[in-house]
Amino acid sequence: MQFPARFSREPGSGALNVSFPDIPEALTWGKTEADALHQALDALESALDFYFEDGRPIPTPSPRKRGQRMITLPASTTATVMLHNELIHQKVRPAELAKRLGIPRQEMTRMLNLRHKTKIDTIAAAFQALGKHLELSVG
Repeated sequence: MQFPARFSREPGSGALNVSFPDIPEALTWGKTEADALHQALDALESALDFYFEDGRPIPTPSPRKRGQRMITLPASTTATVMLHNELIHQKVRPAELAKRLGIPRQEMTRMLNLRHKTKIDTIAAAFQALGKHLELSVG
């Protein structure tokens, strides 16, 4: 999952401001290009936490426009975002999914925490409990 980001140089200081058209809550900056890229991923993941906490679906990333750069979420984060969106789409509460999987609610809470790296097989089992099949591809 890749989100387009706008990078703009701050007059005077030369710092790079970063914003995300699809996730307006994600704003950051960096002193250098490498720093701005690192900060961009952190800001994006932090903003996504708000969507999880509020029970809002994560928007589908829009196509990259001229002058934008793509910030790629880690595969485990992408799978967790997809699971979060599917739960909302099907109107299934995390406690219900935990029950279907036969796991404690605390484990389900960890599974839906973007900072916790859940095994892909566990996420695949969660999708299966929702009547879906997780597919991976290399592009």
